[in-house]
Amino acid sequence: MSLVGALPFLKPRLSPSVSPGRQRRHTLPASEFRPLNTQDAISVFEIEKEAFISVSGDCPLHLDEVRHFLTLCPELSMGWFEEGRLVAFIIGSQWDQDRLTLDALSLHKPKGSTVHIHVLAVHRTFRQQGKGPILMWRYLQYLRCLPYVRRAVLMCEDFLVPFYQKSGFKVQGRCSITVASLTFTEMQYPVRGHALMRRNSEAIGFPQTPLLSDGIWTDVTDYQALAAQPCLLISISGH
Repeated sequence: MSLVGALPFLKPRLSPSVSPGRQRRHTLPASEFRPLNTQDAISVFEIEKEAFISVSGDCPLHLDEVRHFLTLCPELSMGWFEEGRLVAFIIGSQWDQDRLTLDALSLHKPKGSTVHIHVLAVHRTFRQQGKGPILMWRYLQYLRCLPYVRRAVLMCEDFLVPFYQKSGFKVQGRCSITVASLTFTEMQYPVRGHALMRRNSEAIGFPQTPLLSDGIWTDVTDYQALAAQPCLLISISGH
């Protein structure tokens, strides 16, 4: 599968104070977005444990499940690295049904046209900076570059519904999945058209002015309150 069309949304953004021609080979990019791999699994799980266990007592994906999805479909993950350090991530997999079921928490359906977003989490040191919404925006733009993807779905607690609505997600109804006393709302985002492309390298970053996307104005300043949450997506594993 070719990801050439998606590369602009994964390309590292260099620090504005250092020109590409003068950058040393060993210097890490100031900010980099890339798919995760199994070598990132421990870093992912460490962020998950801190973000989720204190709140819900469990993680969306256990370490073996993180490795499982990063082996089967690493192209449906995205990590945000700053100077080589993982600061936020999303992990997704393909799904082939209209609604989520328990199987969606552990299976990857390669023939599906839906991307199930399992988890989005931000390292505690980098919260309250809007990184979660920024990463979600970039991830959705990246999905637009994948020809087999028609929509993205997720399940979240009710208090997060307004946040995802601002990101373009629409409510599908109550999710059939429950975890202990937790219930969830299922939401979807239509992935259609082409990702927004601009010629200069600054376009790789999240826009500083509002962006009109699918008729919805999104501005990073609107997200600051919800960005303080340790995790923006609640999707607990079946364990």
